[in-house]
Amino acid sequence: MGISIQLGLSEEEFITALINREKWAQKAVYEEMYSDLLLVCLRYASNNQDALDILHDGFIKVFRNISKYKVGTSFESWLRRIMINTSIDYYRREKRRWTEDIENAHHLSGPSDGAIEQMGEKEILQAIQSLSPAYRMVFNLYVIEGYSHREIADVLNINESTSRSNLVKARSKLRDIVELKKDLK
Repeated sequence: MGISIQLGLSEEEFITALINREKWAQKAVYEEMYSDLLLVCLRYASNNQDALDILHDGFIKVFRNISKYKVGTSFESWLRRIMINTSIDYYRREKRRWTEDIENAHHLSGPSDGAIEQMGEKEILQAIQSLSPAYRMVFNLYVIEGYSHREIADVLNINESTSRSNLVKARSKLRDIVELKKDLK
């Protein structure tokens, strides 16, 4: 774990400090991991403010549940998993406010001839954030995190067919956005 090494502590000593709610240890984790974890949250959020809310909630969960961390495993992966799960929880809370038509999935064929390569990281992130919450959640879990449609269905309490449909729609909308950006250039 990089943080404990930088502080000259063993991983076990550092985790013990976190379990004891030592402010300096919490600050070290927050400052070291803030940027990386914010990027994870931004992929799942509709906007920067939602991402910050998810990140804040995620850090609260980290500090409340630090005793569940197993010393010797990847601390960064454990933190990332908490942020992903916090994003899923956020989606579930907000899901009641949204309605999605999952019956009309349509397909577009063929890649967009290198248009994505011409987009910067910020433009790609904005394109993902412009997706509806349901599409964005399925897209991130399937494409970025590598979940199967069965796993997504279980996590989001939806049907596998809904997961597949939402992925098709997300990809279609992203293609439209990429094509529009390509046409504007």
